[in-house]
Amino acid sequence: MKPIKSALLARAAACAVIAGAWVSPALANAEPAPAPDAASEDTAPDIVVTGAREGQRKAVAEKRGADNTVEALYANDVGKLPDQNVAEAVRRLPGLSVANDQGEGRYVIIRGIDPNLVNVTLNGQTLPAPEPDGRQVKLDDLPSAMIQSVVVSKSLLPSQDANAIGGEVAIRTLTAYDRSERFFLGARGSAGWSKLNGKTPWEVDGQVGGRFGANEEFGAVVSANYSRRPIESENFQGSEAWGSGVPDQNGLRDYNLVRTRLGIVGNFDYRPSDDVKLYIRSSYSKFTDHETRDQNRVGSETGITPASATSGTFKATGTILVRRREEDDNTKSVTLGGEFNVGGGKLEASGGYTKAVKTDPIRSEFTFTTPKNGLTVDYDLSTDPYSFTPRAPGFTDPSKFTLSKFNLDRRQAYEEVWQARVDYTLPIAIGDDSSIKIGGKYLNRKKFNNQDKTDYKAGSTALALTNFGYVGNTNFYDGMYRFGQRIDYYKARAYVDANPSTLKIDKDGTLADTLSSDYDVRETIVAGYAMATLKFGPITIIPGVRVEHTEDKTSATVVDAASKLTDGYNSFGKKSYTDVFPGVNAKWNITDDLLMRAAVTTAIGRPNYPDLAPYIVVEDDTVPGISLGNPDLKPYKAVNLDTSLEYYPTKDSVFAIGLFYKHIDNPIYTSNARLTNVTYAGVAYAAADVSKPINADSEVVYGIELNAQTQFTWLPGLLSGFGVSANYTHVEGHATAPGIRAGDLPLGFQSHDIGTAQLFYEKYGFAARVAYSYRSKYLDLLGGSTATDEYTDSNGQLDVHASYQITPMVTIFADGTNLSDAPWRRFIGTKANLVERERYDYSLRGGVQLHF
Repeated sequence: MKPIKSALLARAAACAVIAGAWVSPALANAEPAPAPDAASEDTAPDIVVTGAREGQRKAVAEKRGADNTVEALYANDVGKLPDQNVAEAVRRLPGLSVANDQGEGRYVIIRGIDPNLVNVTLNGQTLPAPEPDGRQVKLDDLPSAMIQSVVVSKSLLPSQDANAIGGEVAIRTLTAYDRSERFFLGARGSAGWSKLNGKTPWEVDGQVGGRFGANEEFGAVVSANYSRRPIESENFQGSEAWGSGVPDQNGLRDYNLVRTRLGIVGNFDYRPSDDVKLYIRSSYSKFTDHETRDQNRVGSETGITPASATSGTFKATGTILVRRREEDDNTKSVTLGGEFNVGGGKLEASGGYTKAVKTDPIRSEFTFTTPKNGLTVDYDLSTDPYSFTPRAPGFTDPSKFTLSKFNLDRRQAYEEVWQARVDYTLPIAIGDDSSIKIGGKYLNRKKFNNQDKTDYKAGSTALALTNFGYVGNTNFYDGMYRFGQRIDYYKARAYVDANPSTLKIDKDGTLADTLSSDYDVRETIVAGYAMATLKFGPITIIPGVRVEHTEDKTSATVVDAASKLTDGYNSFGKKSYTDVFPGVNAKWNITDDLLMRAAVTTAIGRPNYPDLAPYIVVEDDTVPGISLGNPDLKPYKAVNLDTSLEYYPTKDSVFAIGLFYKHIDNPIYTSNARLTNVTYAGVAYAAADVSKPINADSEVVYGIELNAQTQFTWLPGLLSGFGVSANYTHVEGHATAPGIRAGDLPLGFQSHDIGTAQLFYEKYGFAARVAYSYRSKYLDLLGGSTATDEYTDSNGQLDVHASYQITPMVTIFADGTNLSDAPWRRFIGTKANLVERERYDYSLRGGVQLHF
């Protein structure tokens, strides 16, 4: 498992939450709210907030009416969720958190389960993952403005894909038949200010749609969104070696990047009669992240001389680096489908094509260093973070630094999915409005990764930083540290290109880095299911079974002393297996407002693509080091128990408590062991240090969820606009993996405590919200012992929002994000042993939304 940045810097945009539902309070053209059911409803002649209440009621109705355990959120009239991307939009739902990058949500974590074990769908079709390292879908690629609704399933029905041990995130885009108006048009624009870099992020989007024809048989919606966000983050690089009492290195890393998102949706419907509904769902999303990372680093310390228990001096090597990285991702999707009333039942059929592409046209780094022990450094461990202060000239004299390394890396990965499904539901004369449902799905997936990396060492001509160094902003961490010389990447690149004697190719590193990551995985899944929905008065029981047959074909490369850069795939694997997934969901409506749920379900988690790829990398040493993929890995298998008690006193309120338990067999971990008398790629080894992914014994996950959300509509006058929303989840779990480490192992991504607390006000066209989100620490890198386990630290973030509906067509809003300046922080073993700390400061934003 690789570390994932996880500081919460979600944009607190125009939003409101009830029953786990996030909806924007730009309200004018949202569907009209149902007729008031109590005198406490808004009755004043002023402009009345109805759109947010309607979205809340939709989410509550979705959760309440579902046959399984779900959380839901709905967007407002222009299909917008309040946050920068879909991951941020769902992170405040009960039991959900996110893993972040540069302060923004990226991967959704459900009940502390690895994001690789979460299934994500768009308009009913499985979404691919653009990144090469796993199956987790990057939800930060999808602008929130693309989305009409998101439903998160925590217990599965047989009609849903079984590849969802964590759960399913079902995303749906807006159609013309989701709106009450025949024609609608909306636009929004916003701009802001980020405290750390003083720059202005901005965003615009628009949407137009409607129903056409004499009987409104044609529907069309087209929407587009574009955002541009300049981001700066200040990263303090700590140490993974604290054994001597003084950490072995310190680095100041200044990230400056521009992140853009583009989202386009085109949805088209044709409904010639009540018996036939045809549709096309299409979308395109593009995500770019162009970054420069400057770094001053102190390392390789010697001659530590303490002056006190927390301070002293040492000699060290100084390093100045610059990394230039460009990432261009895009996902395109088209789905054709229809619903038909046939033979007394409903037939649903759909098929689609989706491709997610990740391209890094450049990922390159220059490294300039001093001679060994070229710095004299004063250290102070009493500060937070700790301080290494080089004595003059330190990092201020570029002539003291010479080129030591350079690399040039290009990468491309993509996942391409063809899929089709069919479902048929037929009413049956058992109980009250019961039915049976059968169906099947076919999915064909290709996952490809290619990396071309050239590693260079210093050549025969020494190259000093003198002509390429410059001084930028020297202030770091509000003046706690001073940033020294930086490298002008483009000047340095032009020089080494024109003067090749300054560089020498590292042949072994180039060969391993270029070939070892390349793979091609083909996966075919054929599934079928049958289920019954049996209703007997207040009781609904849904038994069923799903069968999935999986075939994997994998290709990779053997890398050893005989390998050449021109080598293609020369190592292959093949595996097939069939699994049966029985399950039952039950719901009991105890009273009109109180219901109880229970479910026993089963699920699967297929191995990550790089783990399946049959690569072999041999490193020459006294005892050879061998890294392997494992095409024979078994999939994760899970049995899930869920139960909850839910109370709905009003249409937009819920009070719920839930319990869950998961038992997972065959979890996958990386084994590192010295083996004797082994043979790999036809070569025998008397002894070798072998690293490979293997199946361990089991994992268990269990916990409790609490959710309480309501608006105080029974209070008099102005007070009736106040409301609260709060949820809390406590999760426990461990793994048993004797081949990896003795004893119970902590689980990656599992925060034991997750919660959100919000106070909001909505009345007379005015909406305001103060929201605080918290998650406790979670494991992101398993070590050889508890002393070397690396954790992402706990995080708490404060956001505020306010909006006012000036007229039925105009709403203005303002936000403050990360007002608590919540950092992303990692440590090893114990919290005091800092590995990394990154800060983003707060940002402000304001805008206007138009709705016609």
